[in-house]
Amino acid sequence: MTRSELVERIAAKMPNLKIKDIDNIVDVVFNKLTTALAEGNRVEIRGFGAFSVRTRKPRVAINPKNKNRVEVPAKNIVHFKTGKELHERLNSDSQ
Repeated sequence: MTRSELVERIAAKMPNLKIKDIDNIVDVVFNKLTTALAEGNRVEIRGFGAFSVRTRKPRVAINPKNKNRVEVPAKNIVHFKTGKELHERLNSDSQ
């Protein structure tokens, strides 16, 4: 699902709201989530999951084209852990 599809689905369920207002709400939610993660905070959405920041250690990789060794610096990545409700829905036997 893309961002615009999310806005469209919310608009279909809430016809009393303008699409521009829904777009602004989605924008604020994503910006707050991004800002919190950039600050190193954990973001938890009950029933859905939790986002956190983890650091990958620096490592030496090999370029597959020319087999040269390449130093890959440490970097931060976003880690997502599913919530209980989402995990159960994904793994239910009724699929």
